[in-house]
Amino acid sequence: MAKYSIEIPLDASAIEDFKPEAPVKVVVQTTDGTQSRTVELSAKGLGSAGFTFDDVPKGLRVLVGPHDASDEEMLGLQTLSVDISSRLLTKREARLPVIIIPPYYWWWWLRWCRTFVIRGRVICADGSPVPGAKVCAFDVDWWFFWWSTQQIGCAYTDANGVFEIRFRWCCYWWPWWWWRHRAWEFNPLLAEKISPVLGRAPDIRLNPSAGHQPTLAVFDELLAETGVRTTKALAPHAVANIERLREGLLAKLPVAPELERLRIWPWWPWYPWRDCAPDVIFRVTQDCQSPGTVIVSENVFQTRWDIPTSLDVTLVANEKACCRRICDDPPCIDGECMVITQVCNIAIDEIGGNLGAPAVVPALEGYVFPNGVTPGTAAYNGDRPLAGTVTVEKNSGAMLNVDYYEIETFDGVNWVPLPAGAALNFSRRYMHMLSATFPTTDVPFDFTNISGHNVVQSKEFFEANSGLAVWGFDYIWLVNEFLVVPLDSTKFGDGQHRFRVVGWQISGGSLTNRRVLPICATNDDNNLILFFDNRVVPNPGHPASHNCGGVHICTSEPDTHITQVRINGQPVEPCGTVDAAAGNLEVDFLVTDPDGHLAVYSLVALYGLNLSVNLLDRPGASVVALLPGTQTGWNPGDGSGTYGVALSQGATQPHWQGGRYRLTVPAAQAFPEPCCYQLQLRGWKRNIVSCGGGFDFNNTTQLTLGVGVCPPPQLKPGLVEAIPIGAAHI
Repeated sequence: MAKYSIEIPLDASAIEDFKPEAPVKVVVQTTDGTQSRTVELSAKGLGSAGFTFDDVPKGLRVLVGPHDASDEEMLGLQTLSVDISSRLLTKREARLPVIIIPPYYWWWWLRWCRTFVIRGRVICADGSPVPGAKVCAFDVDWWFFWWSTQQIGCAYTDANGVFEIRFRWCCYWWPWWWWRHRAWEFNPLLAEKISPVLGRAPDIRLNPSAGHQPTLAVFDELLAETGVRTTKALAPHAVANIERLREGLLAKLPVAPELERLRIWPWWPWYPWRDCAPDVIFRVTQDCQSPGTVIVSENVFQTRWDIPTSLDVTLVANEKACCRRICDDPPCIDGECMVITQVCNIAIDEIGGNLGAPAVVPALEGYVFPNGVTPGTAAYNGDRPLAGTVTVEKNSGAMLNVDYYEIETFDGVNWVPLPAGAALNFSRRYMHMLSATFPTTDVPFDFTNISGHNVVQSKEFFEANSGLAVWGFDYIWLVNEFLVVPLDSTKFGDGQHRFRVVGWQISGGSLTNRRVLPICATNDDNNLILFFDNRVVPNPGHPASHNCGGVHICTSEPDTHITQVRINGQPVEPCGTVDAAAGNLEVDFLVTDPDGHLAVYSLVALYGLNLSVNLLDRPGASVVALLPGTQTGWNPGDGSGTYGVALSQGATQPHWQGGRYRLTVPAAQAFPEPCCYQLQLRGWKRNIVSCGGGFDFNNTTQLTLGVGVCPPPQLKPGLVEAIPIGAAHI
């Protein structure tokens, strides 16, 4: 049985027009821990809380605050508190002096701890939903160029990409309590905004030893007059100094309204522990391509300041997200049809000769014309051939009556099976929607020989025989839902190739009912035209004089070579030197592609510490062809400013093989100071390699020389040149 009890009376009667809208919480803290009671006040604002103890408390701290704050939170809030002397606790039953609740606290208690709801969707750029993604919201704060994030809630998206996050948010903490729960790090984006402002005042120097934790030491020189010098990380006890020093720093720092708008201290006051509405950013991950793949990662400048208690957002995922593709192509009346819509994630209407693509001459069929390039025009990034692994995807056209399918190619006379190894095995991935953690399952789709045909089961056939429940409720496909086949283009010769998809049913282990699948809503057979151009490394035909190894690849697709370098008419060998940058620099070089798919080349001089000179855009630069019929391939007015580009060659399309060229440029423009220079020649083909977005087939040649780094020896008059020891005297 408890030996001691106390009663703590409460009085809110001084509050004008008092209404008991909410109870209050009373917490007592002793050396043994805490106890709490929730008290309903009367219509007159009166009430009391009773507590019992086994022994007389040696001291007691009483806190009164909002009813929805936890006991632990009450200890950190700047709420009403009273310290009770042990002298008042000597009786077995003690009634403590009444605690008056001022109007200030009563008003704030109703707002200090509130429930926030964030509702939203995660979608891909085309508007399709992202299912099974983990969406986390973070409160973000920053001080000068450091920032801190605190996770405030997470939720998973459903099949429609929808999520809801509910969380409680309390404010008016003691600074020491707020700091206890924050982790800090340096933020380069904030630093990039601050640096130009400080650049307006060259005399201002920050302490370069500032690290990843916020510290006033970064302002050592500016604070020297105040006597505040510290190398320690900013801590709660320094909070009083922060605002006291702010006015003094603003007097010395440049005026920066742009930093004030971004709420960067000291241009903006800083009391985050009083913030009653969080400032929110989002981070979204998805276990699709690989576990924990980040598909949305908002930065400090995407912060939603002071969000309302109900917030609606739409988050657009990056290219790493697995989307639930929604298709509005024509439906299949007969339950089996196909529209090939993408190759290497490129819309089929951007590939010449295919469904929906602009009309092109036969020579351009199968080439990719991305980025709005018009077929038949001169463009370095037009008429792009494909190489490596090429993925072919269809729309949502169903193959309900197709158990297996195969890919055929046209040999110029007949439709025939693909070469061995041309159709690659693949897998599809689906997500279980009835589990709280949304696990995924990979399903292999391997090509296999049945009845003498290389076929793979359709997705619809797998679904019908796997025991999966209704699509969209029990499971949804995430990866490769609409993939038809990954093609190994190296199994084909360079040039145009035509493909189609043939459907089969299976009966008794044998294939039956063969038919070419029609394009949806038509009676036309499906059809695909692609142009391939692969390269061989190492290529036996590559000239031995081009020094394979290092940065240069032993291939002629493309090939680069620096034939000779002359300065002021004098040849300079690799690793050679010249006295000064006089006259002209002449560089004879080669950049070629025998298949005519050269895109661009660059020629730069690298020197010093991370410095370079673009030799092609110097005011006095010119490039001429060295062989009759060689396309110049360089047009300083093409807008690139950096590259030699296959433009303005008089061809209907830029099938540019390149050739041998001579660059002439004033040596003083090429070599701005005495130094060792590395001439770097690079050439790129236009090919789309294994569905990559860049120009992955490229080659490089480098040559090093010194300019003005080895002056000739100068002898003073009257001195005799020293003779080495051991040399003969004549």
